[in-house]
Amino acid sequence: MSKKFSTLMMGLALSLLCTATAFAAVPPKPVVIGISKIVSHPALDAVVKGVQDELKAAKVNATFDVQNANGDISTAASIANKFQSQKVDLAVGVATPTAQALVNTLKGIPIVYSAVTDPVKAGLVPSLTKGGKNVTGVSDMTPVRQQIEMLLKIKKVKRLGHIYTSSEENAVVLAGMVKQVCKDLKIEFVGTTVTKSSEVKQATQAIIRRVDALYISTDNTVVSAMSAVADVAMKNKVPIMSADPSSSEAYDVLASWGFDYYKMGRATGKLVIEILKGKKPEQIPARFMTKASDVDLLVNLDVAKKLGLTIPADIVKSAKTIRQNGKLIKK
Repeated sequence: MSKKFSTLMMGLALSLLCTATAFAAVPPKPVVIGISKIVSHPALDAVVKGVQDELKAAKVNATFDVQNANGDISTAASIANKFQSQKVDLAVGVATPTAQALVNTLKGIPIVYSAVTDPVKAGLVPSLTKGGKNVTGVSDMTPVRQQIEMLLKIKKVKRLGHIYTSSEENAVVLAGMVKQVCKDLKIEFVGTTVTKSSEVKQATQAIIRRVDALYISTDNTVVSAMSAVADVAMKNKVPIMSADPSSSEAYDVLASWGFDYYKMGRATGKLVIEILKGKKPEQIPARFMTKASDVDLLVNLDVAKKLGLTIPADIVKSAKTIRQNGKLIKK
């Protein structure tokens, strides 16, 4: 082999090595996750944070496009169109209306719903035992009967007030459950509907003098206006039982029993990772939060004192979060 040829081959080998090294140094392209939530409030914000933290913990190279529909269905549809046009790798719908918008719009893009009460009635999946085409997720079906029964252990209630959003599928489903529980327990159901959060205070004022207590479900529109509900309720000395602890911590809510929505976000993130690894959404049934550690009970002893009520010792003992003397204590 001539010296000239040997030098040429060495140069070519060095060039190929440098090229290979350069390619190896280029990080893999991050997956783009579109997240659409119907409104911003502590519970839904916690879901989003949980999803992001779960992917980060699993070292998934991802970027997030987080969008807020601000309670507007047309905005939710616009967000879905945006995700379709930018061809996100996967979309997460936080709450029923945004999940519905994604399912109605996206083609060829996997969708994971979260914090959806009844995914079947919402038209997201054909059944709870299997996912839909490119759709699966996590439900937050709440224990309505047990929540109302707990309220009855604290205060005698003859008339229960319930404010819900007529245009939100999960809210309508839950309202039906509240009506049935009231019927079973011989309690008069006093309901009123809203279409947007700005109507919540007036709706509360319309029924507050006719009820002994209020029950607030995981209705995103109403929960986002919890400060207004609590303000009207306390002025009229009416206790509130809520299904959303994380959105009740800062307000005068007597008791709140429901899911830890951050953990729900982490569970949603696990689903996202399974799909990114190749599992088909239609192979994944709806998932539910079933562990005792997934549920949080908050009791507000300050509110109880103001209302002249005594929360039974066993309920206080089982609470994971207690507000007393203006301080929030987490066990």
